[in-house]
Amino acid sequence: MPFTDHTLEIDRCRTHYRRGGKGSPVVFLHGASGAPVVLPFMEKLATRFDVLVPDHPGYGQSDEPEWLENIHDVAYFYLDFLQALKLEKALVIGSSMGGWMAMEMAVRNTARIGSLVLVSPAGVFAEGAQPADIFLLPQEEMVRKLFHDRKLAEQRLAMPETPQSIDLGLKNRHTTARLAWEPRLHDPFLPKWLHRIDVPTSIVWGAQDQILPVATAHELKRRIPKAELNIFDDCGHLPQVEQMEKFCDVIFRFAQ
Repeated sequence: MPFTDHTLEIDRCRTHYRRGGKGSPVVFLHGASGAPVVLPFMEKLATRFDVLVPDHPGYGQSDEPEWLENIHDVAYFYLDFLQALKLEKALVIGSSMGGWMAMEMAVRNTARIGSLVLVSPAGVFAEGAQPADIFLLPQEEMVRKLFHDRKLAEQRLAMPETPQSIDLGLKNRHTTARLAWEPRLHDPFLPKWLHRIDVPTSIVWGAQDQILPVATAHELKRRIPKAELNIFDDCGHLPQVEQMEKFCDVIFRFAQ
C-alpha cells in the first residue's frame, strides 16, 4: 500500500505526516535532516505494519508553533499525537534527534507505546564520546560524516537542490538549534529518569558512526539495562539507510 500525505491539527500545530501499510502501528521519528521523502526502509516496514512518518513541529511541512521551546515540548506533543490518532501499543522508532524525542516520551508516559527502537539517538552524553558539532560543520562535510560507505555520501551530495529543499533545510536547522543548541544535543536531566522506560527497548547503532560515537550506545545500555543492543559493522549514523535489510530484520524480529 503506497504512502499518502495527511495533516492533523494537534496542540494548535498543523502537523504533516505520511502513512502507509497495514498492521500494528509503527511511528518513525526522523532526525535533524527531516523526512522529506519516503525511503526504502519505510516501504519495507509498511509491508507488515501501519507506518506513520510525521514531520516534527518546526520541521518539514509541519507548522512552527509558538509554544515550541525545548525537547520536552516535543515529547508532550507526540504523546498527544498518539492519543489523537488513537494509536495503541505503537512501536516508536526514533533516529538521532527522533530517538532523543522517543526517550523523552517514554520516561513520561508509555500508555500508548508498546516498544521502542532507538537508532543512534542523541539526548544522552557519554564521557569521552564527543559528538560531531552539527551546527558548525559545513553541509558537505556533514553529509560525508553521515555514512561509512563513501558511495552513499556521494549519491546524497549529487542530489540536486531546489528552492523548496533549501528552504526546508534552513527551517529544519533552525528548529534543531532551538531544541539542541545548549546543551549540545543532550538533556542533562534525562539519564536519571531512563529507568522509567518500562517497555521493550532495542538500541541500534553503526560501529563507524561519526556523528554520535558508538560509545554512547554502551552508556545508553548501562542506563537502560533491559534494552537489547545491536551494533552494525560497516555502518555510520543511519543504519536504516546504510544497512536497510539488517535494520528491517531487527525490527521484524523485535516486533514479534
